[in-house]
Amino acid sequence: MAKANYQKPKGTADLFGKDVLAWQRIEQQARLIFSRYGYGEIRTPMFESFELFSRSAGDTSDVVTKEMYDFFDKGDRHMALRPEGTAGVVRAFVENKLFGPEHEKPYKTFYMGPMFRYERPQAGRFRQFHQIGVEAFGSTEPSLDAEVITMVVKFLASLGLKDLKVALNTLGDQASRANYRQALIDYLKPHEAELSKDSQVRLEKNPLRVLDSKDKNDQVIVADAPKIFDYLSEESKEHFAAVKSYLDDLGIQYEVDQTMVRGLDYYNNTIFEVMTTDPDLKGAATIAGGGRYSGLVEEFGGPETPGIGFGLGVERLIALLEAQDQLNLEDAGLDFYLAHIGDESRATTLELATNLRDLGFSADLDFAGRSMKAQFKAANRRKARFVITIGDQEVATGQVKVKDMITGHQADMDLNKVGEQIEKVIAELVAEEAE
Repeated sequence: MAKANYQKPKGTADLFGKDVLAWQRIEQQARLIFSRYGYGEIRTPMFESFELFSRSAGDTSDVVTKEMYDFFDKGDRHMALRPEGTAGVVRAFVENKLFGPEHEKPYKTFYMGPMFRYERPQAGRFRQFHQIGVEAFGSTEPSLDAEVITMVVKFLASLGLKDLKVALNTLGDQASRANYRQALIDYLKPHEAELSKDSQVRLEKNPLRVLDSKDKNDQVIVADAPKIFDYLSEESKEHFAAVKSYLDDLGIQYEVDQTMVRGLDYYNNTIFEVMTTDPDLKGAATIAGGGRYSGLVEEFGGPETPGIGFGLGVERLIALLEAQDQLNLEDAGLDFYLAHIGDESRATTLELATNLRDLGFSADLDFAGRSMKAQFKAANRRKARFVITIGDQEVATGQVKVKDMITGHQADMDLNKVGEQIEKVIAELVAEEAE
């Protein structure tokens, strides 16, 4: 019988070794920065009802029309793997009544994890990809818009990403957007036959998406289309002016881009993208995008609640950090490697390793029956700072020598008093190194 040759699904990746260090660093930094701003983590299911995503994304979204991983389960329920994070978070916000009086307003939360879209795998695009995102519910204050934008910029900067720029726009409130929508339809209708097929479909359902078309001919047609700024209500103008003022006060660099629209249907008022304009990269590379939305909480059965958020792709972020040589990933190495001689010392060595780990140190030992020379080579490969050798004599006397692998200096330690002596031994060896 031939051996099975299993391979990972197309558009996915296995992460291990140094590769996974980048993910850990980014996730740890996200938790650190977001918690400083009062955001707590939320974890939602990786699959939900198909309708949850189709209603939130809008019928004209590529996510719904082309990319959803959907299936019928054994109960004949139409389910889908989550293609983005916001819909599940909003559903959880409503279902768990996180809008209740016992919860702080605004309710601030963040998520991270895998998302799924069935699209043609290519450089930087995967069928299983990972997002980090933030949502804040329950406040219309423009200062919250500025805080969210500032937070994502600070997070990206803390990872070492260079040449960051914020592209800013507004879609106006719902009334402004409705008026603008009609103006766009009136402008585009005479050009309908010239538009791409995708844009023809979007023209009636969501004409703002036509502005986002990548088709070159569509871009020529929309170049002279009406601008949203001509249709903003006074309230929307004041909101956008306040957001810009707060960003100026906070020293966040931004440019207003009137051509920018977010792909999902629920956005209004402030929208933004964060990009790097590194001259060594080809063009501006967008990293994160988001904005204000309304109607989504109500759509899922909750009370009228405004929201704001952003999402970013981790794979794309890692690629940009690599391009700017900002990952600098090095395994931290071991604190202690324990080399042992013979079977009689194995139990003592394992016990010492466990004691050191309990005291907060990283420690490892040989499990492959290697020679002492091979064990010391392993200690060097593992970048162990200290090595302790244990043989019959050490077991009999209860005394070991701790060797500093940088200087070669050694210090004595009693195996029965590891907790009392280890810090002193390390301090003694480090002091000798300083000399």
